[in-house]
Amino acid sequence: MIFKTIYEDVKAIFRNDPAAKNIEFLLYPGFHATLAHRFIHPLYKIGIPFFPRLFSQIVRFFTMVEIHPGATIGRGFFIDHGAGIVIGETAEIGTNCVLFHNVTLGGTGKHAGKRHPTIGNNVIIGTGAIILGPVRVGSNVNIGANTFLYMVDVPDNCTVVGTPGVITRLNGQHVHLKPEKSVLSADTIVEKAPELERRVATPEI
Repeated sequence: MIFKTIYEDVKAIFRNDPAAKNIEFLLYPGFHATLAHRFIHPLYKIGIPFFPRLFSQIVRFFTMVEIHPGATIGRGFFIDHGAGIVIGETAEIGTNCVLFHNVTLGGTGKHAGKRHPTIGNNVIIGTGAIILGPVRVGSNVNIGANTFLYMVDVPDNCTVVGTPGVITRLNGQHVHLKPEKSVLSADTIVEKAPELERRVATPEI
């Protein structure tokens, strides 16, 4: 299973990088980090202490890519260039996703448990993009370079750019929309508090 996933990762390199023409891909630091994670993550999942994190820190030293052993990453994953990438413990990434350098899939420091982004399938995240919090980014999404997303969800089939991020294309149509606040956002909880209180006071029969 691991080796089949690695094979899909190699295919992703040739699919996404025009410069990849031969076995030179074996020199890519992004591939080194991905390959290592394929073996480190199962150790983390079965509860082996210390060593998964030790191995990931060694990989970080050599590749400048920090992937927490707990991060769940689907097959066909490609890190282009690699330097400066951070992927948090509870991050989830779907199949056939591409990350460029200096991407952060991080937490806000305000959540426990699930606290990092969930990324759908066929997502491209551009250089310097930062996505924070237990949010959802849908499938078939392009996130532009240096885009900043804080506690907002992104729908399927769209393009997001800017700081803060704005949806500029949705289902093939040009738009200008703000992503929706995550249901776990503190602002969203405050906004919905009166409605929740009303429901509690007048329960449905």
